[in-house]
Amino acid sequence: MQLALEALVSSATSLQHDLSQRPPEYRAISSLCRQVRSVAEVSALLHIPLGVIRVVIADMVAEGLVHVHQPQLDAGMPDLGLLERVLSGLRRL
Repeated sequence: MQLALEALVSSATSLQHDLSQRPPEYRAISSLCRQVRSVAEVSALLHIPLGVIRVVIADMVAEGLVHVHQPQLDAGMPDLGLLERVLSGLRRL
């Protein structure tokens, strides 16, 4: 799975879901993504390199632990609303 920097990640687990047997990165991402975040935001907030975060998130998607909402490109141009949300998220960092 090729994850875009601006792809949005949301947790698919409930607060009661037991992730104690999962790697600590899984638990951190699941908790952080209870609020929808971009892949870039997750990387920055957890201080994990972008390449690593992409692999971990892809593994979590395969296990059904998170949902990823990839941006839809229209004629090669990114959605203006998406760009505004990413900019807003980066400003919060």
